[in-house]
Amino acid sequence: MRELSLNILDVAQNSISAGAKLIEINISEDTCENTMLIEIKDDGCGMNEETLMSVQDPFFTTRTTRKVGMGIPLFKMAAEMTGGSFGIESAVGKGTCVKALFKTDNVDFTPLGDIDSTIVTLVTMNTHIDFAYTLKVDESQFTLSTLQLKEILGDVPLDLPDVVMWIKDYLKEQTQIIRGGAV
Repeated sequence: MRELSLNILDVAQNSISAGAKLIEINISEDTCENTMLIEIKDDGCGMNEETLMSVQDPFFTTRTTRKVGMGIPLFKMAAEMTGGSFGIESAVGKGTCVKALFKTDNVDFTPLGDIDSTIVTLVTMNTHIDFAYTLKVDESQFTLSTLQLKEILGDVPLDLPDVVMWIKDYLKEQTQIIRGGAV
């Protein structure tokens, strides 16, 4: 994939398909160490040991609409090509956690891309699911929590155009602050 935000979208879609009610997306960058850790956790149905061992194989998928599943293998490859690492943990009935560590100073590092649009898409297209998105760069961070938004908004839906615009603007503003004005 051309940008890591698309890998995040793919893994989050797997979480949605697994019946997750809460999906946490955490991105943590350390500019001194030149690393980026991406963690996606869910409370979905989880996987048994056999499925967990097979999920990193591109010729394995639980979908009936196609015979290959490239999302996890491509995410793993993207991390490992930079000299980073990849891990996945899961337990039936408890959910799944995917972690990918990237070396950002490696020539093979894939850019994060438009993560703000990815988060907006996930939140507004899946209003029945809660998301917690945290971006941390060195010591600065912010979190967007749909649980908090829903509490504040009450009966106002997250996919209402004015709310969608506010979420987009909030993410853009916070990302710029965290990155020192650069997006």
